[in-house]
Amino acid sequence: MPELTLHNIELIIHDVRKQEITFSHLIDDLIDHVCCDVEYEMENGLDFSEAYRRVKQKMGKRRLKEIQEETLYAVDTKYRKMKNTMKISGIAGTVLLGFAALFKIQHWPLAGIMLTLGAVTLAFVFMPSALGVLWKETHSSKRLFLFISAFFAAMFFIIGILFKVQHWPGAGIILTLAGLSGVLFFIPALLVSSLREPENKAKKPVYVLGAAGLLCYVAGFILKIQHLPLAAILMLGGLFILFIIVLPWYTRIAWKEESHVKSDFIFMVIGSLAIILPSTMISLNIQRSYEEGYFISQEQQKAVYDFMRADNRSCLEQYIDSAAYPAMQKLHSRTDDLLKLVIEIESDMIAESEGEPGRPVENPQQIKLTESGPEVEFRFLTRPFHNAPVSDFLLPGTVSRRKLETAIADYSEYLATITPQTEFQKFGKMLDPSNCLPVQPPEGRKISMMSGLHSLALLKNSLLTVESYALRNIAKH
Repeated sequence: MPELTLHNIELIIHDVRKQEITFSHLIDDLIDHVCCDVEYEMENGLDFSEAYRRVKQKMGKRRLKEIQEETLYAVDTKYRKMKNTMKISGIAGTVLLGFAALFKIQHWPLAGIMLTLGAVTLAFVFMPSALGVLWKETHSSKRLFLFISAFFAAMFFIIGILFKVQHWPGAGIILTLAGLSGVLFFIPALLVSSLREPENKAKKPVYVLGAAGLLCYVAGFILKIQHLPLAAILMLGGLFILFIIVLPWYTRIAWKEESHVKSDFIFMVIGSLAIILPSTMISLNIQRSYEEGYFISQEQQKAVYDFMRADNRSCLEQYIDSAAYPAMQKLHSRTDDLLKLVIEIESDMIAESEGEPGRPVENPQQIKLTESGPEVEFRFLTRPFHNAPVSDFLLPGTVSRRKLETAIADYSEYLATITPQTEFQKFGKMLDPSNCLPVQPPEGRKISMMSGLHSLALLKNSLLTVESYALRNIAKH
């Protein structure tokens, strides 16, 4: 019977140890088992290299790991409980999220409860148990940082998505933490772990380029959450690297090395396309169009506001030497006071959205002073679709809404005294606050700040339109 040389045995021992077999005495049994299989193949006239290749091909890359997992599952109670917990929580959390997505799309009740339960199960039950299982199976101090960074990145991402979908405060911060964990810790740790494998020598450039693409994509994702510039460029650059360069390159290498297509490769391709591309299209197209629509509408309303304000001032200046000027000047002053109240509410809403709960920002940077008065720079709002400001400042019953309605009612009564009844009826209905300001939404529905700011912009332009009619009517009489 052919016998293995010391060099052959050392090679087998090295390969088995690389499989991270940590269970006591099992590694010796596995080494002995592999050596016996190789010697059996060598009896058929094969040299060591060919015999060892056949043995490895029969076992597969994970067979030794599977033997350890089966052994641990049979004899280690803690490992068995952790693995069962991981499996049950993983399935339960995924099922809950799946049904939550369906219920959310169909606007059925209980969607929020299932979404919360699914996210909490995955983040606080599945992820810790998976981390424990990985450590139990490997006991690799070299990969511990990789496991921990993956744990925190995944946990922050799951909780951040939950907060984002539920419109809870802090979603942007949590998702940013998830992105930073991935960019600063997980992706570099994964790259280092992959580069340490000697058999991956041909794939090392691909891994480095893939890591660079992921870093670009995740960095763009973080900037997108914070509504900062360069987000789209980084995300598109990352996708270009991953799908135009890395994926074809990796496919070519795998095609050369493997005699048949493995399921892992198929799942990698399908999973990448199914997750990254739809999320990017939603982020770059739908979200961009959604936000841009609001921004364009606000800019149009601002242009109308500037034009109407300049036109009313021009009208006032034309009659500066007339007997009607004092009455026109008083009307203009009353209109300015009302507009200042509306702008004050805008500032309070933005201050609340830019600050923490219960701690609004003082003098928000998104509001700049111009020659025509305070002006909101909508594209620099970090949370333009936050719903708390409308609930706190614009809905019926709030302090600022009552104050505004009282001021508009006083303004309307004043106009009724200085303009003929027939003329007042033509434009008086434009002073009804319910024409512009939001009413109480149905239970469970919330109004975003951008919608509220748009309502206030319409109200300001309505006031300027009424002022224009009233000024010209006073000038006639």
